[in-house]
Amino acid sequence: MAPRHAVLGIENGAFHHGAARIFEGVSFQLDAARTALVGENGAGKSTLLKCLTGELELNGGQIVRSRGLKIGYVAQESAEGLADMTVREVLERDLPADGSEAWKVDVLLDEHAIAPEMAEQRFGDLSGGWQRLFLIAAAMRLVEPDLLILDEPTNYLDLANINTLEAWLAAEPRMPMLIVSHDREFLQRTTTRTIFLRSDGAHAFNAPFVEAREQMLRRDAADATRRKLEDKEIQRLEQVAARYKVWGVKNSDFHKKQKATEKRIERIEANRTETYVARERRLELADGELDAKVALRIQNLAVTVPDGSRTLFTIDKLTVGVGDRIAILGANGVGKSMLLGALAGAYDPAREHYDGQSPIRFNPGTRLVFFDQRMRDLPLKTSLVDYLTSAEGATGTQANALLAKAGFPYARIRGQIGDLSHGERARLIFLKLKLAKPNLYLLDEPTNHLDIEGQEALEAQLEEASVACLFVSHDRYFTRTSATRFVEVRRGRLVEIESAEAFFDAA
Repeated sequence: MAPRHAVLGIENGAFHHGAARIFEGVSFQLDAARTALVGENGAGKSTLLKCLTGELELNGGQIVRSRGLKIGYVAQESAEGLADMTVREVLERDLPADGSEAWKVDVLLDEHAIAPEMAEQRFGDLSGGWQRLFLIAAAMRLVEPDLLILDEPTNYLDLANINTLEAWLAAEPRMPMLIVSHDREFLQRTTTRTIFLRSDGAHAFNAPFVEAREQMLRRDAADATRRKLEDKEIQRLEQVAARYKVWGVKNSDFHKKQKATEKRIERIEANRTETYVARERRLELADGELDAKVALRIQNLAVTVPDGSRTLFTIDKLTVGVGDRIAILGANGVGKSMLLGALAGAYDPAREHYDGQSPIRFNPGTRLVFFDQRMRDLPLKTSLVDYLTSAEGATGTQANALLAKAGFPYARIRGQIGDLSHGERARLIFLKLKLAKPNLYLLDEPTNHLDIEGQEALEAQLEEASVACLFVSHDRYFTRTSATRFVEVRRGRLVEIESAEAFFDAA
């Protein structure tokens, strides 16, 4: 059980990667609350967590931690070398090497109703969601931490596993936590305190995410109003001082008034309200025109495993029209991503017409793009600008303009994609998708790595653009906001349903 005296914080912390500033002037202290750490892509959240855990060292400031503090930490990406280990071996990494506490693994499996034989499976054979759950369970129970730190814990989890994780966290009410996540509903359900990491430092609010963000926006608006009034007063006083200077030529008493007015200006400037201006980071979808109302027709399609040896589910009939944003629902492993992959594989822009008897029939005017949640095709050693100019018809000038609008500094556009955060990589992919001028989007977990501002921009763009879209997402908020239609994989068939709420409740 976590002690109440556990202390972890940072004072005026700064971290630089070479000449690039990652964060500066960051100060906060964690308490017994469940704390959310929120920030835009590239703000340095994961780097900050590594500084708090001692994996990285600050360039300035200091980390404050109580002596003997034991931290349970699950990074955004799994450590290398785990794939060939059994699940049991992965879990036992956090236990004494002499095997004296190996029994704790069996207790953990029993507590979470996990079949014992699952512990003997190869870790790399598990889904990404189950890998995450096992690592989190080990950090929570086997490490026996005073404080738990989770970096994007819902990544790769389906809705059922997210519900499982929420139940696990609820079962440890006295354990302090620091959670980095872009899942708005997850944060609202699991945290009671929120810290926003921005270019002007860290800002803490004793409220869950939704309420905390409203408070921060109101504070920013009030600061901006005060700053305008201060600027207006400085301008008025400067005009007064200028008049006193002219009048002082004939009457030296006005020189004293001029000096006094200038002193007042200095005092206002010294205490001028600091305002936060977010850097522009647009996320835009192209709005490609499609003459016909239907972009895609699917009929009598069997969605199979990659080698075709087993059918996952069938689709009797599905028509995707312009303006349709269809959420594909279903349990983890039923084949939702396989469907998107099959559609992307069947698309051939060089074909003017498709066989009228084919299970997948695209409108000849359809321009399809596919967002893969794992971003496996990204050439990590390629520069940002070269990646964009590899798109058909793209120019260097166009690529530079897009990168600037998306918030990528000019100094970084010649750098490698591998140096970007996962969220920045996702934004970069969307920029290249835009260059294809698509009218049909296939999106597999598009919000996995996008920050909250990026998610909201994507939601707005999908609503405004006259495009068709099929997407898979475990993000309940995004699904509710973005979808106009819902289909679910049930008992081996894809069926259309009225709402996602019953699926969310049953997951």
